[in-house]
Amino acid sequence: MLLHKIDEVREKVREWKKQGLTVGLVPTMGALHKGHLSLIKKSVEKCDKTVISVFVNPIQFCPGEDYEKYPRTLDADTKLAEEAGVDIVFAPSAEEMYGKGGILSNDFLTYVIPPYFYTDKLCGKSRVGHFDGVCTVVNKLFNIVQPDYAFFGEKDRQQLIIIKKMVKDLNIPLTIISCPIVREDDGLAMSSRNKYLSEDQRKEALVLKNILFNIKSCYNSGIKDIKALTETAYEFLKPCHELEYLEFRDRDNLEAKTEADKNTVVFIAVKIGSVRLIDNVSLES
Repeated sequence: MLLHKIDEVREKVREWKKQGLTVGLVPTMGALHKGHLSLIKKSVEKCDKTVISVFVNPIQFCPGEDYEKYPRTLDADTKLAEEAGVDIVFAPSAEEMYGKGGILSNDFLTYVIPPYFYTDKLCGKSRVGHFDGVCTVVNKLFNIVQPDYAFFGEKDRQQLIIIKKMVKDLNIPLTIISCPIVREDDGLAMSSRNKYLSEDQRKEALVLKNILFNIKSCYNSGIKDIKALTETAYEFLKPCHELEYLEFRDRDNLEAKTEADKNTVVFIAVKIGSVRLIDNVSLES
């Protein structure tokens, strides 16, 4: 069932709640791939009813980013979602989410702003305000759908950690379910932005997983020194790889690690041409 209006979604969910049914939510920006479908599968297995949102959220894009050209494939997304067992595909307009004209000025919109400690690092350093937009739209979706469970992928692990923090701090009555990264056969983390890559760039994009998997292998062999583990990355980097960051952070609160351990997650961001890709790996076996 494809719905575009907030009131329509609320009415349907109220009917389910009256029947004592559990509701799962999978927030997406569309352009669905197997990674999204893995989240949907988890929700369908765990919950009586599943809602996904398909909304390219303008307030989480920074100036000069790809909001206008971000893939929009609603018809295909709806078909995939329904075949996977989704009960509602919620695809609102910007006007529906943010008011007449889709006004995005700070003078007219209340934002949810997560702690600076969680957003001044990793993706937040180059995408200032991004996580304000993420938390605002996710909080709105939680209020609209009022799910019992919400499902998020670990590829966007910084986002996942921040959303968990928001839910805890704001006493939002739901459970966040984190789901493993889904990878292509060659190991590339699935992402809607992979569609931007040329054939040659697609091959070069494997540098992210090569660096991460090698670091984990070195860690498993006994190397705990972060400087030594970081230096292993340079054998994989080429001039066409623009390394934005490679950092070792705590898996729960994003604190910088002084020595690698089982609570460490290695985060990486690389630009291949104009395409910015992110990935991460937990060092826990």
